[in-house]
Amino acid sequence: MIDLLPDGVVVSDGDGIVVAINSAAATMLGGGEVGGSLAATLCLQDHDGRSWVGYNRPFDGLNIRSGVPEQAWLLPDGQEVLVDARITRVAPGGAISHVGIVLRSGRGRARLDRERSDLVATVAHELRSPLTGVKGFVQALLNKWDKLNDDQKKLMLTTVHSDSDRLARLIAELLDVARIDTGRLALYPRASDLGRLVERAADTVRAGTARSIAVSLEPGLGEVVLDPDKVTQILVNLIENGVRHGDGEVRVGVFAIPGARVRIEVEDDGDGVAPQIRGRVFTKFWKHGERGGSGLGLYIVGGLVRAHGGTVSVGESSSGGALVRIDLPVHGSAG
Repeated sequence: MIDLLPDGVVVSDGDGIVVAINSAAATMLGGGEVGGSLAATLCLQDHDGRSWVGYNRPFDGLNIRSGVPEQAWLLPDGQEVLVDARITRVAPGGAISHVGIVLRSGRGRARLDRERSDLVATVAHELRSPLTGVKGFVQALLNKWDKLNDDQKKLMLTTVHSDSDRLARLIAELLDVARIDTGRLALYPRASDLGRLVERAADTVRAGTARSIAVSLEPGLGEVVLDPDKVTQILVNLIENGVRHGDGEVRVGVFAIPGARVRIEVEDDGDGVAPQIRGRVFTKFWKHGERGGSGLGLYIVGGLVRAHGGTVSVGESSSGGALVRIDLPVHGSAG
């Protein structure tokens, strides 16, 4: 039965003799058979050349010892595996009856490490630009305060304020990503005028662009129970994404659909998203085109929509650009 397991399994008795080994472990270790010694079979080393058995000494130590925590070790071919063990005894505090060791590929941890590296690189890149602006203008103000007129000072301070807003927003995005990843995203739903939220989000984006943003609201929508702050964040992200990737007008439509749900559509006149990659749009660090942002905005949109019990998808607009469609329940959130 243990041959059916995807992870490698090695079991020894209290004398350090292997009593069971599955095919996955034998493949990883380059061999091994029942009856051999655990020390010879478990040919794992760390970066200092120490063996797993010699370093962890599973048969020694306190008689209340119940296992060895997960550690990273190297196979004979140099690949990393994650190894942990459980120690069982014939009776509490008694002699060891068996030691079970599990070996699993380190690729999963390597993938997490790459994601962390991607996050660090993204944060560093996104922080560098506004920080450079803030530092440069503040330095200029300090060095040339008496030589600058009021209009020049106001322009510099306005730029510093704008860059500070960018920094604050990036930090807020990172916090939202952490909450979504850990399942700690909190919603505070209440009856809200969705039309007013859409208009407010459109006005927020209009303040920073010369592009046209058209809003179309179905009459008589009434109030919807949702978290107004989070929905505004969703709308601002989507409208800004349309402005960033489109070339013409960004259109926002809101209307009711059957099933006590409301639909929000945001479409642009850009190049759109190819059908074969639309499934990746709401994943972390996904970017498209030369004008991609941090790669976190749409990931946050997807997380916030799901938290409301809604669905989000990407299609093609009538002009060939991207069409993002969100369906939200009218009465409350799924939490």
